[in-house]
Amino acid sequence: MARPRTTLTVLRTEQLTPHLIRVHFGGPGFAAFRPSEHSDSYIKLIFPEEDGHEVLRTYTVRSVDVEAGTLAADFVYHGAEGIAGPWAASVTPGTTIDVYGPGGAYTPRADADWHLLAGDEAALPAIAAGLEAMPAEAVGVAFVEVAGPEEELELVKPDGIELTWLHRGARPPGELLAETVREAKWRDGQVQVFVHGEAQAVMHEIRRYVRRERKVPAEWAASISGYWRRGRTEEGFREWKSDLKKSGDADD
Repeated sequence: MARPRTTLTVLRTEQLTPHLIRVHFGGPGFAAFRPSEHSDSYIKLIFPEEDGHEVLRTYTVRSVDVEAGTLAADFVYHGAEGIAGPWAASVTPGTTIDVYGPGGAYTPRADADWHLLAGDEAALPAIAAGLEAMPAEAVGVAFVEVAGPEEELELVKPDGIELTWLHRGARPPGELLAETVREAKWRDGQVQVFVHGEAQAVMHEIRRYVRRERKVPAEWAASISGYWRRGRTEEGFREWKSDLKKSGDADD
């Protein structure tokens, strides 16, 4: 089945933190967009290249307002590095871009005894959307690793979810996150897990800990994977994931 392709128009942008930009989309093409029911909904932005090829970059849908005909996505921006970040920093209202999607797989389960969410800046939009989608009585913990306090955001969450911001400073991305998840108190009852971020830390540290040491069944820990890999483009990251799967290191 062909992936739905939609043309969206940039309505406006806003600088949320020094390194996080929110782009609001809408326009006539939004009428063809069908929102996902999942809180980790994502789209693939299609960037045409001069040689006629297209480059895809994947971003979480932070929010959708069907009545207003708008969609918002957050972009991590590190200067001239990459494709989508610089685009988000310089794009002007009225610019159009095609997207594939949405996709998605994770939705907070009401029958979970508690929730564990963890991630970095790339996972922050999905974590924020997941917290907003939880029932008011939900309990659990959420860990978000960012560069420093200036990168924190106000998040809407159930009172029973303990949110902890982790400031990595000069440490490698994901290292502090993995340490914190492993050292955190493990609660009784059935947990539902959502962990995304730098792939090395997520797949080699956190996923193994959750699935092998804590023995969380796959149906409750299906949403644990890398969103990106340090030092690699999205194309290189896909190759890394393919090699990981072939080697068997991605298996539970």
